[in-house]
Amino acid sequence: MAKHSGGSWVPLLQNRYLLALLVMLSVSTLVAFFVRAGLDACDRNIQVVDKQVMSVTQIAAKPSPLSFMKSKRVLLVSHQLSLSGGPLLLMELAFLFRIVGAEVYWITIQKPSEEDEVIYSLEHKMLDRGVQVFSAKGKEAIDTALKADLIVLNTAVAGKWLDVVLKEDVSRVLQKVLWWIHEMRGHYFKLDYVKHLPSVAGAMIDSHVTAEYWKNRTQERLRIKMPETYVVHLGNSKELMEVAEDSVAKRVLREHVRESLGVRNEDLLFAIINSVSRGKGQDLFLRSFFESLQLIQGKKLQVPTMHAVIVGSDMNAQTKFESELRNYVIQKKIQDRVHFVNKTLTVAPYLAAIDVLVQNSQARGECFGRITIEAMAFQLPVLGTAAGGTTEIVVNGTTGLLHPAGKGGIIPLAKNIVKLATHVERRLTMGKRGYGRVKEMFLEQHMAERIATVLKEVLKKSMSN
Repeated sequence: MAKHSGGSWVPLLQNRYLLALLVMLSVSTLVAFFVRAGLDACDRNIQVVDKQVMSVTQIAAKPSPLSFMKSKRVLLVSHQLSLSGGPLLLMELAFLFRIVGAEVYWITIQKPSEEDEVIYSLEHKMLDRGVQVFSAKGKEAIDTALKADLIVLNTAVAGKWLDVVLKEDVSRVLQKVLWWIHEMRGHYFKLDYVKHLPSVAGAMIDSHVTAEYWKNRTQERLRIKMPETYVVHLGNSKELMEVAEDSVAKRVLREHVRESLGVRNEDLLFAIINSVSRGKGQDLFLRSFFESLQLIQGKKLQVPTMHAVIVGSDMNAQTKFESELRNYVIQKKIQDRVHFVNKTLTVAPYLAAIDVLVQNSQARGECFGRITIEAMAFQLPVLGTAAGGTTEIVVNGTTGLLHPAGKGGIIPLAKNIVKLATHVERRLTMGKRGYGRVKEMFLEQHMAERIATVLKEVLKKSMSN
């Protein structure tokens, strides 16, 4: 069977040296590590005591571009609360608002009837930061929406909440709604979801290519027009950047993760960090990886031992697709080269441990793909599909190499793997250039500035109406 690692933090934190290292990190980094480790859906045995989370009154030395939101009442509407990108991004925005003194309210539309550990942990993380969490239905939700200065709908699916809950009051709130859209899949283009889209104050989308796709698709399929649309590229959190720029932390994390995977320091690790699904392209990545091994063997190239790491597995609910991946690994007899790691919110240790990130999302690609800029912060080159937001992040030939989506990209990706395996200097140079691009464009401060520009326009429209 292919090698599997649970991605657990327990063995890491039991090591006294690593604990000493984490103590040396800044308070915010330490808190982020423990809180995020506790939220790992596949590592539920760690008891997190996050009562010492930073006070929301702690403000960075540099004034926040969102300071004008002080005392503003903001309602954040999320379609779900999970470890996926959309809800976590909205949570980050909630914390940025709290830091500057905004009143922040959170509602989750779709919640299971039974208690869910992930939801419980995330909600309490928000409560500890001063975010008020309550039911998506009922008088409290309606009253808050009517009194709010700003309402942020997160993802296209959240649009159904407007009619289901607000009903005849919908028209009273539309001009203070900012719709934050992350989806790139066609099945989200349903009138039930987005019929109010033309009437809201604005739409915020993570990449230009996605914004163009939504503009064309809504006109062609639904015969409706997009509202004023703003493209806001995301940025890396300060916590992640602190780890990425701490050489001691990176070295220790690299050693411990590699030890847990059973690989040596000199081995080359190519990793894909995404939830395991066909749309993320793990199957095509494994085929490319196998082809790269064949190319190296056929040309008798001298390279370090190469490994493929798939972070995003789910051993508790192994899907048919993941079974296919594991069977392929067994069929090709590369069990000693492929490692499956459970899905985790704590990606920093794996970014510190690997040498190259593979962003292999298929079809239209990622709306943005935040893991890409997180990898670049760790000075990793990126091998990505020439689709979606990846094309707005990766500079082909400079910070990474792009290949076509679909089966036509299998051999090009295999060749790109070989290129980076055989050219150490090129790999390192690409990583350094990627880091420079992050510092120039993709920091939390940059994202906050971009969002601030959007919010000022939205609030202006709201006041004028």
